[in-house]
Amino acid sequence: MDLIYPVFSLVVLTFIVATATGLSRLISVRRKDINPKYYVLMSGDTPPDYVQKIGRNFSNLLEAPVLFYVLAVLVITLQIDSALMLNLAWVYVALRLVHTIIHITYNHAIHRFIAFLLSLLVLLAMWIHFMMLVG
Repeated sequence: MDLIYPVFSLVVLTFIVATATGLSRLISVRRKDINPKYYVLMSGDTPPDYVQKIGRNFSNLLEAPVLFYVLAVLVITLQIDSALMLNLAWVYVALRLVHTIIHITYNHAIHRFIAFLLSLLVLLAMWIHFMMLVG
């Protein structure tokens, strides 16, 4: 059941980035960096970089982490108690946080990719560990 804490932490990170996404869009309109009509259908103009970075990171937090959430639900539902699973979950969340920080700040593509790749490898390790526990 302790797995709920890293899950909740990733949910909180996702909500923080979602809020930042909305705020960056409001700021872009207020600064007149983009025509507000762009946000009606998300077409036409090109939003400023600061809006795109945060928005893309929000999308990232709704892609691969879905596999983390599914796994967490399975582990909790099946009442699997594994210290390794819990530790890997915290490492996964930490790597997603590092990825987010890199993405929305200095956005060095190689650094961001390394954090992303490591998080995927940790997630894969979690799934393999899960399959070994239930198989």
